[in-house]
Amino acid sequence: MNLPKKLTNKLKLREENNSLRKLTLQNNLIDFSSNDYLGLSKSESIFDETHRFLVDNNIKQNGATGSRLLSGNHSLYTEVEDFLSEFHQTASATIFNSGYDANIGLFSAVPQRNDLILYDEFSHASIRDGIQLSNAKSYKFLHNNLEDLVQLLKRVQHDKSEIFVVTEAVFSMDGDAPDLIKTAAICKQYKAFLIVDEAHAIGVFNKNGSGLVQELHLQNDVFARIITFGKAIGCHGAAILGNQDLQNYLVNFARSFIYTTGLTPHSLATIRISYNEMLKQVQHNKNNLAENIQFFKSEIITLNLKELFVESNSAIQCCLISGNEKVKTISEKFKEKGIDVKAILSPTVPENKERLRFCLHSYNSFEEISEVLRLLSVFILLELD
Repeated sequence: MNLPKKLTNKLKLREENNSLRKLTLQNNLIDFSSNDYLGLSKSESIFDETHRFLVDNNIKQNGATGSRLLSGNHSLYTEVEDFLSEFHQTASATIFNSGYDANIGLFSAVPQRNDLILYDEFSHASIRDGIQLSNAKSYKFLHNNLEDLVQLLKRVQHDKSEIFVVTEAVFSMDGDAPDLIKTAAICKQYKAFLIVDEAHAIGVFNKNGSGLVQELHLQNDVFARIITFGKAIGCHGAAILGNQDLQNYLVNFARSFIYTTGLTPHSLATIRISYNEMLKQVQHNKNNLAENIQFFKSEIITLNLKELFVESNSAIQCCLISGNEKVKTISEKFKEKGIDVKAILSPTVPENKERLRFCLHSYNSFEEISEVLRLLSVFILLELD
């Protein structure tokens, strides 16, 4: 049976705009595209130790068997959530199946009718989707613009509703970060609940990889943190960090928690073992990552490319190149040279804000970084000609 005509037309429009998405297989190219910032997803020791842990603890269960509220709440959940609570210096950690599930669950369930959500305009799609499912009113503020946030707060502060302010520790499409210290102070002044998505900060910031909120000692000033394990931790799943009452509420009202099959014991064991491995390696790997970030930033200055890049101190460095066709062409040229650099197209990012997204890792060499940027300068000149 064919697709309905409206859906077919939408696909055709994507093709005409050169923005049609397609699935591609993993490759063996030099990696400047993945979120595996510390290389933990490829760790043989994590793979082997997870298997050993399951065998040693006589865990022979392949599936979760049901939702956590039915039969899927394996004892490993308690062990891993207790560990996460201690590591991230919070009263509770509630594991979800993914970062998307966590944000959908949190934002659809916590803000109530007539409450207000003020969110950064560059917030991740999962945050925006969760907000759309909420009964609360929502307003976006200009990206990382605290003056605009304050103006919004002044407009709504006399309402009797609760106010939730939403931002990210590191924004996935730009790699930049807000001033979280000032943001927390503003939220305290206006009695707003601050929510921070730390997906791209965990494993990258703070000496032990615990994220930007803890590096800045703000864990007691943030109502909820969303952490994910699919980036630097190198496995799967996510958690919402907060007080015990928040966990109790999520277990009762977050639909993406209640109505989904739980994670497998193997997934839970991998989270725990991956944290162990991060703690063993993070000082060495994080130093490598930090050095690579600084080297990358120095090289774009040397090659006169700085004006094309979004200012970022994270592992995500973005070069703005307007136009889907142009940015896709350069991405393909990189592949021909054996390097994987992803083109980020509109409508994922705003039109004329298309970009090449360079993800840096602890395992990238200085030689690889120099070469990818040298090629970038060549490809840009070719496109301009």
